Amino acid sequence: MPIRIPDDLPARKTLEEEGVNVMDSSRAARQDIRPLEFGLLNLMPNKERTETQFARLIGATPLQINLSLVRVTDHQSKNTPEDYLNSFYQTWEEVKERKFDGFIVTGAPIANMPFEDVRYWPEMLEIMEWTRTNVHHTMFICWGAQAALHHFHGARRYRMDKKAFGVFRHKVTGPRSPFLRGMSDSPMIPVSRYNDIDRDSLGDGLEVLIDNDQIGLCMLGDRNERAVYFLNHLEYDNRSLADEYERDIAAGLDTPPPANLFPNGDTSAVPENRWRSHAHLLFQNWINEIYQTTPFDLEEIG
Repeated sequence: MPIRIPDDLPARKTLEEEGVNVMDSSRAARQDIRPLEFGLLNLMPNKERTETQFARLIGATPLQINLSLVRVTDHQSKNTPEDYLNSFYQTWEEVKERKFDGFIVTGAPIANMPFEDVRYWPEMLEIMEWTRTNVHHTMFICWGAQAALHHFHGARRYRMDKKAFGVFRHKVTGPRSPFLRGMSDSPMIPVSRYNDIDRDSLGDGLEVLIDNDQIGLCMLGDRNERAVYFLNHLEYDNRSLADEYERDIAAGLDTPPPANLFPNGDTSAVPENRWRSHAHLLFQNWINEIYQTTPFDLEEIG
């Protein structure tokens, strides 16, 4: 089965060209099944690129999924036109009465700002509490994961000596987790962050699922909150890290090339994708686990 997204969403053309099965509204209405309801709270400035990355992974499932694009209410985007947002996005205020089988909270380009100084932090607190009652399972990504660990568990984050930037080999430490079924022992995963989580501040109920001794935690499971926290970026496409590197150089920053991305370290070469299969596997496992455990009646969620 395909993913269902707005008929004229620009990401649709990209997904169809890649062979992702996308469903239109009329075809979806004829299917006598309950589709899974997923939401994507997109906090990234390049909304179109981010929604395409996640829709690509969600759309590979054999299940029918309705994907709702969500944005924070108390924030004016500087990078995405307001008419685009009005056409394809709903504010959290507009969806907060709904129930979702799965919900994704993305990263945000505010890594060095204290949580409480983020303009939309009060709304983020409401959203994180709302996931407890209105979402069957939530995936928090990058800054979203740091924020949720801070809110739910009082976890402390700290700035690392240098930015972790590149594609790094990790270790699967929770192989029995249903989210990691079939994953290799040492997957390569894209990383782009300045902060890590103080392990000593992690409370009970958290399980480290993927780790790296040098650059820190990657993925944690939280049975009590029905959530996973993924601090890195399996959703990234081939050029995500390369484009970030080029932006830093253009801005006059002394950023080293992303590790293990370019063949032979040649920044003029096409970046090599060594994480795509693990990205699809993680999301298929996550969606399958949601499908197996979510109530048939949406109103029973939470």
